[in-house]
Amino acid sequence: MLRRSAEWFDAQYNNRARVADSAVLLDRWSRASQLVREQALCELDIAYGDAPSERLDVFPTATAQAPVLVFLHGGYWRALDKADHSFVASAFTDEGAMVVVPNYALCPSVGMERIPLQLVQALAWVWRHAADHGGDPNRIVLVGHSAGGHLASMLSCCDWKVVAPDLPRHLVKGVLSISGVHDLAPLRQTPFLQSDLKLDAESVRRLSPVHFPAPDTPLYAICGSEESEEFRRQNRLIRQAWGRRAVPICEEIAGCNHFDILHDLADPQGRSHQLARKLLDLRWYSALL
Repeated sequence: MLRRSAEWFDAQYNNRARVADSAVLLDRWSRASQLVREQALCELDIAYGDAPSERLDVFPTATAQAPVLVFLHGGYWRALDKADHSFVASAFTDEGAMVVVPNYALCPSVGMERIPLQLVQALAWVWRHAADHGGDPNRIVLVGHSAGGHLASMLSCCDWKVVAPDLPRHLVKGVLSISGVHDLAPLRQTPFLQSDLKLDAESVRRLSPVHFPAPDTPLYAICGSEESEEFRRQNRLIRQAWGRRAVPICEEIAGCNHFDILHDLADPQGRSHQLARKLLDLRWYSALL
């Protein structure tokens, strides 16, 4: 088996270094998201737990009993914020979906195992309170980017009845993992991440979705064709682990890198946007009708 150097792993996983205009794109996200929060109907910083990081933003829509898209942001479990990703919401609320964007604590202030437990509580909050904001708790879909794709994949396997008896067994109806990290083992060999994540062999086994039994609900796995060899491999891994029945869609979006693939998600004509619509079972909707 070919042995790779630490420098090789850093080059494969350091997306900010790989994408020349990554800082420009991140600033664009932030400015677009601020505009959405200023102009769109939204309720910000709702508590789903007691910790300061346990807050979420709700973007309702005009339709009643709307499907609910919960977006989990990336940042390698150690960076970024829900406020950087409000721009994702507007295209879906315009089409009749409610959007929820939760925050979570970041490494190294917490260990990685804390983050999925927080998001379990966020999803329980969404199921219990979606109807208060016009959403249908029986139509919850997760979309996650990068680290968020990893977290969304984990949550698709959650036994919700163990979390609380009032929760439905299939709380999440489907997942779109965008540039998700589905096997954490390579990150132990990636110095710029491992210093904050502090993964060991046991935590890799517990936290890698490729080691979980396949869920009953579908997961769509996509990444950009311009992403690193490792990210494209990570995308294929989840289908190899769970099979075509659990992962019916496994694709690369032409011309997209690790960052501008989210522009494809926000674009109503984008392939990833259309896949999210399919999971949400969003039929044609116009606010003018």
